Amino acid sequence: MAHQAALRAEALGAALPPLVVQAERVASTVMQGIHGRRRSGQGDAFWQFRPFLPGDAVSRVDWRQSAKGDRLFVRETEWEAAQTVLLWRDASASMHEGKRERAELLLLALSGLLLRGGERVRLFGDAAAPRRSFAGRSGLPALAQALGAVTGGAGLPVPDPSLPRHGRCVLFSDFYTPVEEVRRAVAALAGLPLRGVLVQVVAPGEEEPALQGRVLLSGMEGEQPVLVANAGPVFGAGQPFRHWFAAHRAACADVARAAGWTLLAHRTDHRPETALMALYQALGGDD
Repeated sequence: MAHQAALRAEALGAALPPLVVQAERVASTVMQGIHGRRRSGQGDAFWQFRPFLPGDAVSRVDWRQSAKGDRLFVRETEWEAAQTVLLWRDASASMHEGKRERAELLLLALSGLLLRGGERVRLFGDAAAPRRSFAGRSGLPALAQALGAVTGGAGLPVPDPSLPRHGRCVLFSDFYTPVEEVRRAVAALAGLPLRGVLVQVVAPGEEEPALQGRVLLSGMEGEQPVLVANAGPVFGAGQPFRHWFAAHRAACADVARAAGWTLLAHRTDHRPETALMALYQALGGDD
């Protein structure tokens, strides 16, 4: 019997995309001590029976449960702090050097945590993104399949009328767009209103470039190539590019903070588990 179960588990793992398997491993590492946020309130799922209290509407009495004894009981349903968490990842050409793969890994690992906690997740920001939410443990492979069909489009996502209100939102990108574009995108989403997190995913050589000598810089988004005769004074320690990088990240963080959002920075040579824990806590998932 145990051997058959092992074979079934092996077959199931072989059928899943490698990125989903890796995401599940990352999520499982972070999952210890984390629980979904559930309490009484508006919802459909049963939470608990409690004694009838003065001020409760008579219509809330569960007569079947009350008939079992000499007290009146109210049936309470479960309230979820966010019915749906909206997710978007940048698939533009600038997301190279493993950045897109890391963004997708974090997106799927976060989804695994949320789905285990009873939340729902939904992709958005692209015409190919399904206008539905994924729920339950079985939702992760379906989400991964849908993510593969989402190209990411051009530019940061904008809200559409089908998006749920009063939820949470996570954007994965290097955010190498002008700060004003980041500001407009965040303001539009925060106006729904949505509470969210910007996850800036960068490669080590972008945060700490070490270019020397004659270098031809090729744009990844259709820009014209630029020939730098001596890259050292531009990309060396304490030089203009590093100043720009730090200032741009700080400006994006200010945009997020002004909207009540959070910016998290992650490098692809750092452990994904650390980023996932910080992201989950930033969403308020461990309240």
